[in-house]
Amino acid sequence: MKNSVLGGLVVILLVAFIWLTFFFKPEGQGTALVEAPLGGDFTLHSTDGPVSLADLRGKVVVLYFGYTWCPDICPTSLGVLTMALNELGPDELSKLQVLFVSVDPERDTLERLKTYVGYFHDSMLGVTGSTAEIDKVVTLYGGAYRKVDEGNSAMGYLMDHSASLYLIGKDGKLAKTLIHGTKPQVILADLRELIQ
Repeated sequence: MKNSVLGGLVVILLVAFIWLTFFFKPEGQGTALVEAPLGGDFTLHSTDGPVSLADLRGKVVVLYFGYTWCPDICPTSLGVLTMALNELGPDELSKLQVLFVSVDPERDTLERLKTYVGYFHDSMLGVTGSTAEIDKVVTLYGGAYRKVDEGNSAMGYLMDHSASLYLIGKDGKLAKTLIHGTKPQVILADLRELIQ
């Protein structure tokens, strides 16, 4: 009995060690980040034309960096965000804009982005831009991303990226950063506080 318990414990510790060593990537790893990101104005592109943060003054903006080919983190994050958004009333939603910023402009066309965010919620808008435009936004908000070659995989490459939600107040200033895994009810409470 003791040997089987001990063996099980060794397996759990080994799996934890492998995960921490090879798969755990703290946000910002490999990128020089500002200590306290301040946010700031930017302009990216959607199927409806240019989207400027300055033009969204008076609305709460939720910023998320990802890409449509993301196998797990993006759908999970957007699904959790959608759960929070579904609790908001029409008046509250009218004071909110979610921007899904693709860090993979090579594959994510504007039409593909529009279709992708449409699976989650009407308040989401897919935007992207040139590498320089994307890098500017990522740097302003203290995010990070990098291309990872997948060798012979059908996808060719993946994009490691920050998985936080950046909440921007009606004044256009970064109000709060919510880490990946934040519960829908916490997101909802923070959104309502900013919307009021």
